[in-house]
Amino acid sequence: MNKGTGAGTGPTAAAAAAAAQKQKTMMQRVETDIANIVDNFTQLVNVARVNDPPVRNSQESFMMEMRAARMVQAADSLLKLVSELKQTAIFSGFASLNDHVEQRTTEFNQQAERTDRMLARIGEEAAASLKELESHYYSSAQRTPDTA
Repeated sequence: MNKGTGAGTGPTAAAAAAAAQKQKTMMQRVETDIANIVDNFTQLVNVARVNDPPVRNSQESFMMEMRAARMVQAADSLLKLVSELKQTAIFSGFASLNDHVEQRTTEFNQQAERTDRMLARIGEEAAASLKELESHYYSSAQRTPDTA
């Protein structure tokens, strides 16, 4: 009963799918907002032609205001999208940084364990060598007796 895209399982695959979907949604928003700005600007320029009848000028004035308002709305939507992208970049940067810190911590812990094992082995070898030297020293004929 595995439901999904088949690209993988687990939280990593789900996060990748969610990120791809979010990117697609953001790209659609960008395209829509830019198309709205261009369309409204084109209409604004077309309506801006000066005509003689006063009624037509008031209608054109209203259309110009409406088109300008739509351009402002589309620009505001783009600014909000930029803000979302910045937040996403910041938070994904923190997540990446946290992953890197965790990885380095694991590496340093493993290195500390290897160092501890090496020091224990060196200590055991030093103790064995010292015992061997002591036994040679005490069994040697050249040893001078302690006089107290």
